[in-house]
Amino acid sequence: MTHLHTKEDIIRIVREEDIEFIRLQFTDIFGQLKNVAITASQIEKAVNNQCMFDGSSIDGFVRIDESDQYLYPDLRTFRVFPWRPGHGKVARLICDVYNTDGSPFVGDPRDVLKRTIKKAHDMGFDTFNVGPEAEFFLFQTDDEGKPTTKTNDEAGYFDLGPLDHGESTRREICMALEQMDFEIEASHHECAQGQHEIDFKYAEALHAADNIMTFKLAVKTLAQKNGLHATFMPKPIFGVAGSGMHTNMSLFRDGKNVFYDPNDGRGLSREAYSFIAGLLRHVPGMAAITNPLVNSYKRLVPGYEAPCYLAWSASNRSALIRIPASRGQSTRVELRSPDPACNPYLAFAVCLAAGLDGIEKGLTPPAEITKNIYAMDEETRKAHGITSLPNSLEEAIRLMEADTLVLDTLGEHVAHNYIEGKKKEWDEYRTRVSSWEREKYIINY
Repeated sequence: MTHLHTKEDIIRIVREEDIEFIRLQFTDIFGQLKNVAITASQIEKAVNNQCMFDGSSIDGFVRIDESDQYLYPDLRTFRVFPWRPGHGKVARLICDVYNTDGSPFVGDPRDVLKRTIKKAHDMGFDTFNVGPEAEFFLFQTDDEGKPTTKTNDEAGYFDLGPLDHGESTRREICMALEQMDFEIEASHHECAQGQHEIDFKYAEALHAADNIMTFKLAVKTLAQKNGLHATFMPKPIFGVAGSGMHTNMSLFRDGKNVFYDPNDGRGLSREAYSFIAGLLRHVPGMAAITNPLVNSYKRLVPGYEAPCYLAWSASNRSALIRIPASRGQSTRVELRSPDPACNPYLAFAVCLAAGLDGIEKGLTPPAEITKNIYAMDEETRKAHGITSLPNSLEEAIRLMEADTLVLDTLGEHVAHNYIEGKKKEWDEYRTRVSSWEREKYIINY
C-alpha cells in the first residue's frame, strides 16, 4: 500500500510531474487539519526536515515565547491530490511536529498515538490495526454558497434518480481516494436523507488516522466542487440518525491475530476479553476525545442506532462494543460510540491505551448482553449492571479529568490544553440562548 519513497524519489517526482505546491500537513489537538504550503523549489528543504512554522498560531500548541517548530514529513505519506487541475498540481506530505532541539513536540497528536503504539510494542504486540467507518451528510448550499440542511435525497433509500447529486459525488470521492491508494471496501447511502458512508480497508493505526484526515479533506473538497457541503457534524438534524465513526480494532503478535482463540465458545481469546473490559472501564473517561463536541451528545440518545449504554455483545447491534461475526485473522472489536468529529490520532490512542490497560490488569468484562438494550427499562438495565455514556460534553470533561489513564496517554500538555478548550466550548454553549428556548418560552412567559 505505502510507497516507500526516498527523499530523492520525492524530489524527482515533484520535478517530473510538474507539481507546483506541496502542502505540509499536520493536525492540531482538536482534530483540525493544518497545512503550510510550500512551492516546488522548497521541496529539498522540506524532505530534510528544515521547514519551520510558528506554533503559537495553532490552537493548543505552544506559548508565544517558544513559537518556532519544525515539520518533519513522513515520506511514506507523499501523495498528489487527484482533484487539482492538470497544470499546477498539488501534493501533500503528512508531518510530525518537532521542537527546535530535535525532540518530538509533546503537543503533536500524531506523537501521542506513536507513543501509545510504542507501549503496545513494548508489551509484545507488533501491530494495532484500525478500520474506521465514517459517516457524513451531504447538504445543498444556498445562493451564497452557505450550507443548508436540505438534501437532494427526498426520493428515499437506494433511489438512484437523476437528481441524486450525492450518489455521483460519493462515487467521485471513492475514485479520488483510490487514486491516493485507499482500498475502498464499501460505499453506500445511510438511513438518513443525505447521509453517506464510505468504509476503507483497515490499516495500522497511525496510517489509519492519517487516512481519516485525508478522507475528510477529500470529502469536503469534492463536495464543494459539486456545489454541496459535506459535514462530519455528529447530529446535524433533530429527529434523524446522526453520523458515527464505528472503529474496528485488532491486535497482532508475530503476524497472528491476538483476539482469536478457536477453543473459546465465541472464538475470542483472553486478551480479547480483557481488551473489551479495558474499553468498557475507560469509555466514559475517553468520551470527551471520541465524542468531542457539544453536539456529539445529541447523537448518543436512545432510538437512533447510536449506542448510549455500556455493554458488549457478539451479535447485538444496540451494544456499545460489538464483535463482528468473522473470526480467525479478521477477529476484531468494534467500538460504536466515536463520531467523525473526533481527532483520530487521539481517539485511537485512548482506545488502544484502554484496551492495553485491560490486558495488563487481566480484567474480565461483564456478561455479554444479547437482548436489545433500548427495549429494556431502567430497572432491567440496572439489574444487568448496564450504565450509560456521559450525556453531555460537560459530564464527559469531568469524567476525563478523573481518568488518569486517559490523561497519561494524552500527556500533560495535550490533556491540559484539550480540557481547557473544551470547557470554553461548553461555557459558550451553556450561556447561549437557543431557538428552542425562544420557541418554547417567549410567548407563554
